[in-house]
Amino acid sequence: MIATPQQLADVLRPVKHVLLDFDGPVCSVFAGLPAPEVARRLREGMFAVGEQAPVGAEDESDPLALLRLISDARPDLAESSDAALAALETEAVRVARPTPGGESVLQACARSGRLVSVVSNNAGEAIETYLTAHGLSEYVAGVFGRVPADPSSMKPSPRLLLEAMKAVEAKPSECIFIGDAVRDVEAGDAAGVRTIGYANKPGKGAKLIAAGAVVVVDSMQLIADALAGSRV
Repeated sequence: MIATPQQLADVLRPVKHVLLDFDGPVCSVFAGLPAPEVARRLREGMFAVGEQAPVGAEDESDPLALLRLISDARPDLAESSDAALAALETEAVRVARPTPGGESVLQACARSGRLVSVVSNNAGEAIETYLTAHGLSEYVAGVFGRVPADPSSMKPSPRLLLEAMKAVEAKPSECIFIGDAVRDVEAGDAAGVRTIGYANKPGKGAKLIAAGAVVVVDSMQLIADALAGSRV
């Protein structure tokens, strides 16, 4: 199931623009500040200003899913909730765990003449904070985080991928998306872009293939090595 070096090389050969998910392929955003704790603090922030959490919010441990739930139930709280989560994400990335091989992928793209855009459901300011802190900003042409106060912009919507391609005037056929979730593959498909699935947990590979990933890897270093052997 895991792609061979030759399979990866064949997939990456025509690619000029790499669209890269953030949480997973680049780092584990909530490794130091766990996602359930972030969700709890997001809820407590609502309580502190006298608001009640929507039905189902108490049981939601995924901060991004919680943001969507709040925004759907209370559109008037979308802006403040998004800003609160963005601040928590920015705090989280300061203690995030880098993904082995993630930095190597960025460097290999630069050496092989490929552009990279980070496309993520996380807040753009948090992504930029991480890239700056780790000296990676120079390798990234653009950051496309969720649209503030608009959770509908998050994957599986293709919106962020389409914006990233438009910014560098790239055609879908010239791009590849690297993501670790089914929603990434779905967003890529909707945008007309092939997706390499990063299976960073047991059982993910089969789900990513079933969703339509063109190939699956269990290490970002495999992608970096494949990129290192080719130039645009």
